[in-house]
Formats: sequence, structure tokens, C-alpha cells
Amino acid sequence: MSGWQTIRIALKALLRNTMRSFLTVLGVIIGVGAVIAMVAVGEGAKAQVNAQFSAMGSNLMMLFPGSSSMRGARGAAGSAASLTWDDLNAIRREVPSVKLAAAQLRASSQVMAQDQNWATTITGTSPELFMIRNWTIEQGRFFTEGDVDSASAVAVVGATVIERLFGLNLDPVGQTIIIRNVPFEVIGTLKSKGQSSIGQDHDDNIFIPQTTFQRKIKGASRGILAGFVSIQTHSEADLPRAEKEITTLLRQRHRLGPDAENDFSLANLTEYAQARQEGTKTFTLLLASIAAVSLVVGGIGIMNIMLVSVTERTREIGLRMAIGARPAHILLQFLVEAVVLSLIGGLVGLTVGVAVGWQLGQQFGWPITFSPALMMMAVGFSAVVGVAFGLYPALKASKLNPIDALRFE
Repeated sequence: MSGWQTIRIALKALLRNTMRSFLTVLGVIIGVGAVIAMVAVGEGAKAQVNAQFSAMGSNLMMLFPGSSSMRGARGAAGSAASLTWDDLNAIRREVPSVKLAAAQLRASSQVMAQDQNWATTITGTSPELFMIRNWTIEQGRFFTEGDVDSASAVAVVGATVIERLFGLNLDPVGQTIIIRNVPFEVIGTLKSKGQSSIGQDHDDNIFIPQTTFQRKIKGASRGILAGFVSIQTHSEADLPRAEKEITTLLRQRHRLGPDAENDFSLANLTEYAQARQEGTKTFTLLLASIAAVSLVVGGIGIMNIMLVSVTERTREIGLRMAIGARPAHILLQFLVEAVVLSLIGGLVGLTVGVAVGWQLGQQFGWPITFSPALMMMAVGFSAVVGVAFGLYPALKASKLNPIDALRFE
């Protein structure tokens, strides 16, 4: 008997009990669909984490002032005035692993333009920040070192602020905005970066030269850097070395003794990104493992139904053996039935998994990533489940005695 005849007989046997065959493969459908959907959502979440941290910048560290202390009460990180502009210049000059460094001075303010107003964040900085944070200009230009040196009243504005103040149709470049009663000329607009995972809008920002910020928005004590510093290294591998070099340099400059605590703090954002990715990966594996249990349950269902089928078709098996069918033919027929059931379940589960994953991506707003290798692996695993759980019923059928089988009622 040819392989095609065996498959044809197996399909006829399955089609005689369509509803039972469907219920049998339901566990495999759910298992394969759940694995594909959950892994796709997990991979999408990981891609979103990568995108969010890429929006912040690559190879990035943040340097914050230390916390203040008064009468035993400690303030939050950044509350002490422990960083100076000379510290920033020393980092740029003396730390070889640092590629770029830029101060960020921040204040919240109501901004007006024509008959509109909007509360947003004003950031005083230097041109290096736009390179560190991977900002891209949409219209106009960035401000320059010349603008910083002359404390020019110019501003580069995020997409959210532009939409709120000028709408979508007006070209904002060359327009005037009022910040704390000071007129600023909009010289450039930034391409949108969207929101972070905690809901922070990267586009709700106005950037102005740091010298202008100090003179017209919010001053500070002479020489004090009343904000924090964004630092970019040459590569991700340089981050640990940069952290050590910056720590050593600042402790020397601040004359801290061997037992004294740092009066500043460094945050390695790449480590945060990796930690979130590892958490997402673990969660994805957990979901996939739970979903894979459904495949095993589906396999048990296939074995149960195949055992019932062997019992129901005992006389048929005896008749086929009596007219010349060998045990290997009987074994192959029932094994093919189990594998066909599993493969049908795997293919239907593949469609269900893609549909559910896409729907979850739409609901959560995540980029969903479907791996062709994972899809093939899930369908292949469903076939393995068919072989593993269909082998015992097939062996049982092939070992029946023809005479006893023909006598079976």
C-alpha cells in the first residue's frame, strides 16, 4: 500500500467523525495559537523597549547632583548644588571614553503664541544634546555654539508644542513665542519621537541655549550647574569605563575622602534597557511555557481519541489484516491519522495565533513581531506531539490478533 493511499484512508477515517476530529485538535489549536500570539506580543514589547531607549539616545549615561541634607533630613537625588560648569568641562576634556556631554537645565512654564498658550518643559542646553539624544530636525535648524555664546533668544520646539500653539497647517519657523514674558524666535522644529513607556511625551519640549536659560528663565549661583548632564560614550563597551573615570575625576575635583559618599550619581541607561529586556524575555518565556502546556493537553486528547478509535474499528482492523494488510500498514495508518490531526491543529492554530497577536498589538499599541522560524517550529512541534501521543494507539492497533479482532463485537 502506497503512502498516498495510507494518507487517503486516514483522511476518510477522520472525515467520518468531523465534530469529534475538530474537538480533538482544539487543544492543539489553542496551544499553537497561544504560543505564537504570546511570543509575538513579548517580542513586540522588547522591540518597543529598544525603540524607547533609542529615542533617548545610544550609549547614554546621566549625571545628577547628589541629595541635600539639612538637620538629618535628606532631599531627593539632584537636590544638592554639587555639580559645576567646570565639572562638565573637565569631563569633556579629561575623560577619553566620553564622546559628548551636554547640560540640561529644566523649568516648567506657560508658553504663549498668538492667541494660544500651553504649559510645557523648557530645556536649556547646548547643541551636543541634539546629537546625544538622536534628535532630527523637521524644519529650520538647531541652534549653534554662537547662539549659546551670545545668549540668543532662539528656540527649537517639539512636535506637541507646535501642534498646541500653531496647529498643523502653519509653518512655525520664524514665529515668535513668549516664555515668561520673554519673546523667542522659533528657528527649528523637531521630528516626533512619541511617548515613553511611562507616558512621558518626548515631543512636549522647548529647547533654548543654556546661557539664555540662565539669564532669562532661571538663574543659579555662580558656577553651579543647576540641572543634570547627559553623557554619550563612543560605544556601549565604554560605558563601565566611563562610569569609573567620571567617578574618580569628580571625587578628586570635589575633594571627597576615601570614606565619603559621592555627592553625585550616575545612571547607566543601557543597563536599565537591558534589565527591562531581560524582564520582558523572562515574561515571554513564561507565557510561552504556559501556552505550550496546551499542546501537551491537546496531545493527550489526541491519544485518548485514537485509543477510542482503535476500539471502535477493531473489526475493520481485523478485516484488513485478514486480506493482507501487515502490522506496519496498520501502524502507519493510525500514526498518520494522529499526525494529520496535529498538523491541521497546528496550521489552524498558526492562523489563530497571528490574528490574536495582531489584535493584541492593535489594542496595546505595540509593534508585533512574528518570527517565521517560531511559526515553523510551533507547527513542527504540533506534528511531533501527534507522533508522540499517536504512537501508543497505533502500536496497540498494529498488534491486534486478526482472529480476535474479527470476533470483536
